[in-house]
Amino acid sequence: MRKSFAVAFVIVAVALSLARTAQAQAPIKIGASLSLTGANAATGQNQQRGYQLCVKHANEMGGVLGRKIELVIEDDQTKEAVAVRIYEKLITQIKVDAVLGPYASEPTEAVADVVEKHRMPMVAPMASTSSIFKKGRKYVFMLQTPAESYLAGLIDIASKRGLKTVALLHNDTLFPRASVKGAVELAKKTGLQVVVDEEYPKGTKDFSVYLKKIRAANPDVVMVSSYFEDAVAITRQMKAIDLNPKMYGVTIGGDLLKFHEELGKSAEYVYAPSQWVPELVTIRAGGLIPIARQYPRAGEFVEAHHKEFPGAEISYHSAGGYAGCEVLLEAIKRAGSLDHEKVRAAILKLDFNTIYGGFKVDADGFQISHKILTFQWQDGKKTIVWPEELTSAGPRFPTPAWSKRP
Repeated sequence: MRKSFAVAFVIVAVALSLARTAQAQAPIKIGASLSLTGANAATGQNQQRGYQLCVKHANEMGGVLGRKIELVIEDDQTKEAVAVRIYEKLITQIKVDAVLGPYASEPTEAVADVVEKHRMPMVAPMASTSSIFKKGRKYVFMLQTPAESYLAGLIDIASKRGLKTVALLHNDTLFPRASVKGAVELAKKTGLQVVVDEEYPKGTKDFSVYLKKIRAANPDVVMVSSYFEDAVAITRQMKAIDLNPKMYGVTIGGDLLKFHEELGKSAEYVYAPSQWVPELVTIRAGGLIPIARQYPRAGEFVEAHHKEFPGAEISYHSAGGYAGCEVLLEAIKRAGSLDHEKVRAAILKLDFNTIYGGFKVDADGFQISHKILTFQWQDGKKTIVWPEELTSAGPRFPTPAWSKRP
């Protein structure tokens, strides 16, 4: 009897040991929703590729905490309500170990309350609206330069070239409102007069009433804060009514190759901000080399992306996805645990350069290290024109009238 009991005890102990071993070797599940379809599909898909490449590289290095990583991504269709449902499911049903943020400020604002409720840290690679991080939340962390500084480069260039007036046009959503608010404040500081500040409803297709008002004001600079589809449509309609500012810039979407592909020569001379561009690396003997110290391994990332996703575009959304994942994995590594409070504490202590640039947040999770860039489309290429220490060529100024372009 005692012998049988002993045998049974050994069997149970071995089974428990095997179960613990199996559990220890189970992959770390990291979940996210992304705009893989809908209005923001192009940028959401770029972000997904960044996540995927980061996980691939981490697994090739043995994973984290001795475990491989499994990425669980679902399509939120560019809808905030869908994103909320996905994060609830990821956390409560699929029971992921960690999460990464969705694409853009609006979905991030929506899901921030979900991760806050479940006390699960979330690095938000593509949310730059400051208000998201200024509500007392403790579990959402910013990667990008704030929205309020997106148009800083355009304003600085305009001011230094003696321009006096600016017109602003934006849609009525979270990020565009924040970026224009920042632009108005920066314009006042540099002496630029805001002569038009117009907001249009999301989903607008005909911008003629707004553009005619801007044309009547005859501003030196026109700045549009919106997303890809609006940026393309507004540029076309500006040409149609012969609106000719000395400088013209857009925000989201202007950095995509698709912007130039759809507009052709109409995209030339257009300025746009970017959190990161592949043009930050230059070709030298032995490979691609970063042109600035704050972008280590940028060349390696560009080469790896070309190899993993041949023909796919690399944008700041791609690099931001990679860097957001990089920050989360570094925090887990330094915490030595998946415990949410320990990971949160580790994120707050991080101060390092990712492939995307600097990462450091304040006590609110607000980014205080990363810097934004401004480029201009020149001969079908994105040419960095601000800040000056990163410029490869000066801006082509002033923008010629539509009738005088080739």
